Amino acid sequence: MDSSHSKADPSRRRLLAAVAVAAAGTGAAALAPLLRAQTGAGDVVYVPTPQVVVNRMMTMARVGPSDFVIDLGSGDGRQLITAVAKFGAKGGRGFDLDDELLRQANENAKKQGVADRVAFIRRNMFETDVSAASVITLYLLPELNLKLRPKLLAELRPGSRIVSHDYNMGDWQAEESVTMQVPEKQVGNPGVSYVYLWIVPANVSGNWQWKLPGGQPVEVAVRQRLQDLEVRGTAAGRPMNVSLTTLRGEDVRISAAVELNGRTLRHDFVGRARGETIEGTVRTFDRVEQTSPWSAVRTGGRAASIDPSAGTR
Repeated sequence: MDSSHSKADPSRRRLLAAVAVAAAGTGAAALAPLLRAQTGAGDVVYVPTPQVVVNRMMTMARVGPSDFVIDLGSGDGRQLITAVAKFGAKGGRGFDLDDELLRQANENAKKQGVADRVAFIRRNMFETDVSAASVITLYLLPELNLKLRPKLLAELRPGSRIVSHDYNMGDWQAEESVTMQVPEKQVGNPGVSYVYLWIVPANVSGNWQWKLPGGQPVEVAVRQRLQDLEVRGTAAGRPMNVSLTTLRGEDVRISAAVELNGRTLRHDFVGRARGETIEGTVRTFDRVEQTSPWSAVRTGGRAASIDPSAGTR
């Protein structure tokens, strides 16, 4: 577990790790108060992520040559070093407040031959600009994940990935999650690790207009909460029966039944949101399936935030 919100010295971290072991099996809700009791509000114990879990995190986040990775609470640097040395990320930064761990991390980067592409810096994670990242890695207690959530959603580009060891983001549902058997893990839930992946969603809330393949106008209103969409609208002046909506990063899909000339036809709108437009295709299911270009334009009403927790932390 990372220490970007802690100034505990090594001996104190060992004490805290012992507390964590003693609390094993009680769950995060029970463990967090014990840790706070030892460190004071706001501090986080440092516990390293097992390497097998680090590898799975990088695989789930699909880290590759185009990625810039930021590790918030970077500890001994293993997550960021793995991202660059083993998965080919072009570079990254790790942030922590523990001087000894920062020294270790930078030394480890030199040993692995990636010191020219990564750096470990002393900085509070809540004061760190993360907008350059395409991937964020975390191993923090759940209360800190929740405090970070509005910041991550506000600063990261749509499509950026966030991967966390053991702890989730509250009611922000992960795109993927796995449970791993890790015999060497001794804290939290001994022998078991949980890995979560989120993809930062585009903000597609508001009012949109487009046309059907036959030229008939469509008007919809989109309400958005994180990656969940509620879509209501009309096509050619008649209500659309929306049966499916999905949003994964910038990728949008809306499936709806549209009544035209006395017949009801299914339309699948699939596209990529970029600012105030969506570009993609629409498939129409009639006697045969037809595919046509599709573009939509936002005409107003974009929500200031799609995160219901924004402004409440």
